[in-house]
Amino acid sequence: MRLAQDPQFTRWLDQVRATGGCAHPIHLSGHTTTWDEATGECLHHYDTRTEPGGRLLIRCRNRRASVCAPCSRLHAGDTFHLVRAGLVGGKNVPPAVRDRPRLFITLTAPSFGPVHRAGERCRPRRDGGTCEHGRPLGCGALHDTDAPQVGQPLCADCYDYPAHVLWHAHAGMLWDRFTRAVRRHLATSAGLVQSHFPQHARLSFACVAEYQKRAAVHVHAVVRLDGPAGPSDEPPPWGTADRLADAVRASAHRVVVRTPYSPATGQLALRWGIQIDVRPLRADGGGPDDDAVAAYIAKYVTKSASDTGAGTDYRLTTRHDIDTAHVTGHVRTLMRTCWRLGTLPEYAPLRLRPWTHTLGYRGHILTKSRAYSTTYTALRADRAEHQGHGDAPGAITDAHWRYTGSGHTPGAALIASGIAEDLATSRETARDAIGGPARGALGAG
Repeated sequence: MRLAQDPQFTRWLDQVRATGGCAHPIHLSGHTTTWDEATGECLHHYDTRTEPGGRLLIRCRNRRASVCAPCSRLHAGDTFHLVRAGLVGGKNVPPAVRDRPRLFITLTAPSFGPVHRAGERCRPRRDGGTCEHGRPLGCGALHDTDAPQVGQPLCADCYDYPAHVLWHAHAGMLWDRFTRAVRRHLATSAGLVQSHFPQHARLSFACVAEYQKRAAVHVHAVVRLDGPAGPSDEPPPWGTADRLADAVRASAHRVVVRTPYSPATGQLALRWGIQIDVRPLRADGGGPDDDAVAAYIAKYVTKSASDTGAGTDYRLTTRHDIDTAHVTGHVRTLMRTCWRLGTLPEYAPLRLRPWTHTLGYRGHILTKSRAYSTTYTALRADRAEHQGHGDAPGAITDAHWRYTGSGHTPGAALIASGIAEDLATSRETARDAIGGPARGALGAG
């Protein structure tokens, strides 16, 4: 009631609408002035002293839907266009990339121990039997997809929790070595010296990390082969989709990362799992649809740890935080393993304790090579220019801003939530009216 009766309530509503109903907006105070570089004329001046509370609200830009649905929706849209541009062109990427050798691949984590599965009889065994801890080696039940047992170990004492955590900690290095191995395999198969590969072709990719039910990360990626100059250059004649697929499969099976030796765990040889999915993307419509692939990757970018049941969206700073986290027993054990291994000096560079909330995984959710397509920064700049917020040519901007807070009061949060819901409904109605892009599901991995 107090907010609605404020004389500047209408202006506050305009600010909330401009943020898309952001759940946790950033509050800034300050001013900005734009001058004509040639004449020195003041083209525009803005000061927050005339705004409600003397502050300006801007988006928090959090990608997690559980934290801020409006900003995560915007981030998913940016991701969709970023990935799609590398598949079909646009955003300064030539349309010819659609005719290049392109693959949609899925690389999984290896097995760290048997877990319960959904969709079919879990783990049937004719002879039954028990493990050394007295637990059954099999399970003949039919679990629903959302059953709490799915993804949980058949025997937690047999499960290799240290290997699981250390695999997560080295997953980024494993992906880097995988892409290097693909380049080497392509060069060797074409009869080239490996160091000469960049002079003949260029490998580009965009990949997203997803947590499986067993709380292990696997990777979905779009891989494309260009000429040495990137998207604008044709690949060499030997650069075919079949040869690229062979290189991906061979490299995924061959790559290995060895951990530092530790008296607690020994030295582990970390590899990708045996389940590898490679699907060619063809311009003639054969295989997965380009828009569906882009939408599939964008969907996982906005998923939070709580959505997938693998970790938390906030850092854990004490052992007590692990004990009180709303996670399964399997995930809690992974967190405790992170915390314990984080004390060992040989694993200090992995910073396992600061990354306990992600179960040791330290990589970005989305990773792309430089030449794959556009960037988030470029997409945001284009959006700002489209909305009339970009810098005019030949102008100089002098800006002074200061952070003054974040978030909404309970009453303001309720109003912002209603605005976000109205905007989302309007977007869905407009998409249905004009026929939106395909959002087909891909059952990869």
